[in-house]
Amino acid sequence: MIPSGGTVPLAGGTTPGRVPLVAVAHGSRDPRAAATVAALLHQVPLDVRVAYLDHCAPTLGQALTGLREAVVLPLLLTEAYHSRVDLPAALNEVRAREPRLRVRYGHTLGPHPLLLTALERRLGEAGVPAGDPDTAVVLASAGSSDARANAVIARMARAWRRSGWWTVTPAYASAASPTPAEAVASLLRAGAPRVVVAPYLLAPGFFADKVRTDALAAGATAVSDVLGAAPELVDVVLERYEAAQRVPVPVAG
Repeated sequence: MIPSGGTVPLAGGTTPGRVPLVAVAHGSRDPRAAATVAALLHQVPLDVRVAYLDHCAPTLGQALTGLREAVVLPLLLTEAYHSRVDLPAALNEVRAREPRLRVRYGHTLGPHPLLLTALERRLGEAGVPAGDPDTAVVLASAGSSDARANAVIARMARAWRRSGWWTVTPAYASAASPTPAEAVASLLRAGAPRVVVAPYLLAPGFFADKVRTDALAAGATAVSDVLGAAPELVDVVLERYEAAQRVPVPVAG
């Protein structure tokens, strides 16, 4: 469980003198999501606090309480409305109340090459060898009303094809097409020997469950687990943290 103050207890301890990290996740009514976020941040060797945009406590303002400075990092896999609008608005509200608070805002976790490595890790755990030329992969994201975010997933799929797969196709669980089930069916019609689905999702919840159920019903051979606390994500968190201190992302407002 995450304490009400938002601090995540760490197994490896913290590094003295480092600026605290406030990691902001989307939030979900599904308790598995918060547990997964906690498991990820538990591996980050910093003074870490967690905040949520929706559905869960603490809020960003609550997580920043008592801090003089912090790095605020979106635990989001693509840059879209939440990272461009919701989070900056919440951050500006906090800074208006606490003008002495020094905050550096970081980039979203994705896109990043290590996330493809993490996706292959999860497929391997599902029994799918990396780069199998007889396997087509559906890269399944949550989907967004922001076309730029969906275009990022399409670019990731094109880059991942170079790993040797039969092909890699993007899909979206909401707000765009094709859906994961539609992508699976299309690949099977196109002659793919087998089709697997790799959810580009941070944590379990509604979208992850829907992707799995619908993809298997459409004929997918396997659906890997969400990215979760994969070690590659820990490395990305640390990289984004360091980068935010050198070159913070501008916050409008």
